[in-house]
Amino acid sequence: MQSNKNSILESVTNTASGFILSLLIQWLVYHIFGFKRTLSINIYLIFIFTVTSFLRSYILRRIFTKHDRLR
Repeated sequence: MQSNKNSILESVTNTASGFILSLLIQWLVYHIFGFKRTLSINIYLIFIFTVTSFLRSYILRRIFTKHDRLR
Protein backbone atom coordinates (compact mmCIF):
# COMPACT_ATOMS: atom_id res chain seq x y z
CA MET A 1 0.00 0.00 0.00
CA GLN A 2 1.30 3.45 -0.89
CA SER A 3 1.14 6.28 1.62
CA ASN A 4 -0.25 9.75 0.86
CA LYS A 5 3.28 11.15 1.04
CA ASN A 6 4.61 8.64 -1.48
CA SER A 7 1.62 9.22 -3.76
CA ILE A 8 2.33 12.96 -3.75
CA LEU A 9 6.07 12.40 -4.34
CA GLU A 10 5.36 10.08 -7.26
CA SER A 11 2.81 12.49 -8.76
CA VAL A 12 5.14 15.49 -8.38
CA THR A 13 8.06 13.62 -9.98
CA ASN A 14 5.91 12.34 -12.83
CA THR A 15 4.34 15.74 -13.42
CA ALA A 16 7.62 17.69 -13.22
CA SER A 17 9.23 15.43 -15.80
CA GLY A 18 6.12 15.80 -17.96
CA PHE A 19 6.32 19.60 -17.63
CA ILE A 20 9.88 19.67 -18.94
CA LEU A 21 9.11 17.19 -21.71
CA SER A 22 6.01 19.18 -22.72
CA LEU A 23 7.99 22.39 -22.92
CA LEU A 24 10.51 20.78 -25.26
CA ILE A 25 7.87 19.05 -27.39
CA GLN A 26 5.74 22.20 -27.68
CA TRP A 27 8.76 24.22 -28.76
CA LEU A 28 9.64 21.61 -31.40
CA VAL A 29 6.07 21.13 -32.69
CA TYR A 30 5.34 24.86 -32.80
CA HIS A 31 8.59 25.42 -34.64
CA ILE A 32 7.89 22.67 -37.19
CA PHE A 33 4.36 23.92 -37.92
CA GLY A 34 5.33 27.59 -37.87
CA PHE A 35 3.22 28.57 -34.85
CA LYS A 36 4.49 31.71 -33.17
CA ARG A 37 4.26 31.49 -29.39
CA THR A 38 6.29 33.22 -26.73
CA LEU A 39 8.02 31.25 -24.01
CA SER A 40 5.73 32.79 -21.40
CA ILE A 41 2.60 31.64 -23.27
CA ASN A 42 4.08 28.13 -23.62
CA ILE A 43 4.83 27.99 -19.90
CA TYR A 44 1.35 29.25 -19.02
CA LEU A 45 -0.32 26.61 -21.21
CA ILE A 46 1.92 23.87 -19.87
CA PHE A 47 1.21 25.00 -16.30
CA ILE A 48 -2.54 24.51 -16.83
CA PHE A 49 -1.99 21.01 -18.22
CA THR A 50 0.57 20.21 -15.52
CA VAL A 51 -1.81 21.05 -12.67
CA THR A 52 -4.48 18.95 -14.35
CA SER A 53 -2.03 16.08 -14.84
CA PHE A 54 -0.89 16.21 -11.22
CA LEU A 55 -4.43 16.11 -9.88
CA ARG A 56 -5.40 13.28 -12.22
CA SER A 57 -2.34 11.25 -11.28
CA TYR A 58 -2.77 11.78 -7.56
CA ILE A 59 -6.51 11.04 -7.53
CA LEU A 60 -6.10 7.87 -9.59
CA ARG A 61 -3.25 6.70 -7.36
CA ARG A 62 -5.39 7.21 -4.25
CA ILE A 63 -8.34 5.38 -5.85
CA PHE A 64 -6.15 2.40 -6.70
CA THR A 65 -4.57 2.42 -3.25
CA LYS A 66 -7.99 2.48 -1.60
CA HIS A 67 -9.15 -0.33 -3.89
CA ASP A 68 -6.12 -2.44 -2.89
CA ARG A 69 -7.01 -1.97 0.78
CA LEU A 70 -10.52 -3.30 0.17
CA ARG A 71 -9.27 -6.66 -1.08
